[in-house]
Amino acid sequence: MPLTLASLAHHSALKLTVRAGEDGLDVPVRWAHASELADPVPYMEGGELLLITALKLDAEDAAAMRRYVKRLVEAGVVGLGFAVGVHYEDIPEALVDAARQEGLPLLEVPRRTPFLAISKAVSAAVAADQYRAVTAGFAAQRELTRQALTGGPEGLLTALATQVDGWAALYDASGAVVATAPEWAGRRAARLTADVRRLRERAAPASSVVAGPEDDDRVELHTLGTGRRPRAALAVGTAAALGTAERYAVHSAVALLTLTTERSRSLHAAEQRIGAAVLRMLLAGEPDHARAVAGHLYGGLLDAPFRIVVAETGTAPAARAQGDPNGNALGALEEAVESAAARSGEAVLVVPDGERLVVLAVDGGAAVAACCDHAAALEAVRGAGGAHEPLMGADEDELVVGLSAPAGPIAASAAYKQAGQALSVARRRGRVLVEHEQMAAGSVVPLLADDAVRAFADGLLRPLNEHDATGRGDLVASLRAWLSRHGQWDAAAADLGVHRHTLRYRMRRVEEILGRSLDDPDVRMELWLALKATSSD
Repeated sequence: MPLTLASLAHHSALKLTVRAGEDGLDVPVRWAHASELADPVPYMEGGELLLITALKLDAEDAAAMRRYVKRLVEAGVVGLGFAVGVHYEDIPEALVDAARQEGLPLLEVPRRTPFLAISKAVSAAVAADQYRAVTAGFAAQRELTRQALTGGPEGLLTALATQVDGWAALYDASGAVVATAPEWAGRRAARLTADVRRLRERAAPASSVVAGPEDDDRVELHTLGTGRRPRAALAVGTAAALGTAERYAVHSAVALLTLTTERSRSLHAAEQRIGAAVLRMLLAGEPDHARAVAGHLYGGLLDAPFRIVVAETGTAPAARAQGDPNGNALGALEEAVESAAARSGEAVLVVPDGERLVVLAVDGGAAVAACCDHAAALEAVRGAGGAHEPLMGADEDELVVGLSAPAGPIAASAAYKQAGQALSVARRRGRVLVEHEQMAAGSVVPLLADDAVRAFADGLLRPLNEHDATGRGDLVASLRAWLSRHGQWDAAAADLGVHRHTLRYRMRRVEEILGRSLDDPDVRMELWLALKATSSD
């Protein structure tokens, strides 16, 4: 417990008498300072017991004493010790009345008690309190270390909450709550997610004090990790500001959790290397070898239907080369997927593959859902920004994702190709994410917007367009009508408003000009796709 004026007043050797301000005796004393200056305030820091003999004061002037005491109170002086029998045989009533009026504790110091004795008593008490705080801090550090080694982060949080007489919470890189202690603090911790995310935007290490979700909460937030971007965060909620011992405990917890985070980061990198080997074996058609290498690392992931996600973005290689996996769109997707899998307890295989990120996740699981939700959020942002041209293609710096159909280990290679095809369609259509099933349910027409396809279509139809430009017939429109009616002469002629013999003549001219037979189904298919590719002109 810190030293208080009450402790000094009850100190048997000092023989101090309380003359005013009895209600303020429980205030802690930081130091004892003797000063005979008429205005010692410039030399005060707050929390001191000021010792005087009134050598340069007119202690019997009521107005002067009111001004003097008021300035002391405003400066944070917690008490005034007046030595009697030096310049005044007793404390003047003007000073006593002023102290009572301001609520400032006034202690009478007998002549036989030197100021030095009071200063020594205060110094010894402060030193003892600091020693107790340091000792308690070291004890807390040992307990936190033991809990970190035996109980993991959850045990450490429990010990920390006990040390600070409050609650503690651990957040992952996305700002989601990973663990809390006690359990009832989970709801409070969840309400601070936005504050944690704002803190993560600052360079590590960073900390802040925020108002807790409850009126009696004072919450400190600390980032965890040694990189430029924090990997996690710690929240500590208490009813009051932390003392010295509690501060030691929090700092120890931050250091231990940072070590745990960095160790987890190294293990994560090792897991990714194993995951890359497992993925290569699956794609090479060696599921048994893949299972042998994976062991229990990925649980039953390789035995259940899974999906493969392939994501690309133009910024990924440079950002990863700088060691900042969170500083790009791929890193954000990786965090979202891994955090969701960790919260649900499901296995997920995440492999950075050059300019791509490949994810193998349980079909219908939390990781796939997080991937779709992340893409939907980006899609909404792009839409709000005015990107309404679905065929213009995605920007090279934006995330593009392809999602395969459900598959098993034997079909992993086919699923990887499906994801790659879906990604290509997503990039072509300016979408964030496309699922392989959507490709079959949609239309092939949007795919014809490719420049190479348009060039082929223009070249194929150019002779017919040149013929029509001379005014000698409408071969392109006639060809379109005939193909749309599947070669039915009467129906196509009726659509054009001409006789069927006229349409027959025009189709013979098309064959002559192109040098191709319309009886060939491949020719009809190519002409129809060429007409569709140029129909927007």
